[in-house]
Amino acid sequence: MVNSISKSQPQSNLPGDFAIWIFIFAELLVFGIFFIAYAFARSYDVELFNASQSTLTREFGAINTIVLITSSFFVVRAVTAIKNDSSQICVNWLGAALFMGSIFLVIKMMEFYGKFSEGINMSTNTFYMFYLSLTFFHFMHVILGMVILTAILLKARQGGYSAKEHTGVETGASYWHMVDLVWIILFPLIYIIR
Repeated sequence: MVNSISKSQPQSNLPGDFAIWIFIFAELLVFGIFFIAYAFARSYDVELFNASQSTLTREFGAINTIVLITSSFFVVRAVTAIKNDSSQICVNWLGAALFMGSIFLVIKMMEFYGKFSEGINMSTNTFYMFYLSLTFFHFMHVILGMVILTAILLKARQGGYSAKEHTGVETGASYWHMVDLVWIILFPLIYIIR
């Protein structure tokens, strides 16, 4: 009897909906191409890239790294909570993750404002073209991730998820972890590596 039940229920190795993984892999491919293009461009003008990179506020980038890693931890706690049938705890953790996402956006907007007020834009030089395009592209992904987490939070608040049906929470969590992973690569690439 146990064997017949386990055979009738397909096992998935990926959390959440399979469609989000197609989207995640496509997004990672796009970011990967950006990162490779950045590395090639940097190799042709290391001095320019190093000089421009030194104008960035590494502390902001480091704080944002901690903020996103913390928010991913909160999302993991939300998934654990819903798997334990604790909708309200799931909602609380999602709210905490959204709060951390908001901190990320505020810090990033401060960085953007600082650069634009100095007259720096995408046409200033090749480094700033990559810096602004990559970080803004990631910024937009954080916003999308926050929209997804907000939708999940609202549905969880209404009792839309449970220990038996939590695919939506896992799907949103998977996307949020992708956003975090991209920043973990982007931060040292843009802010640190010389």
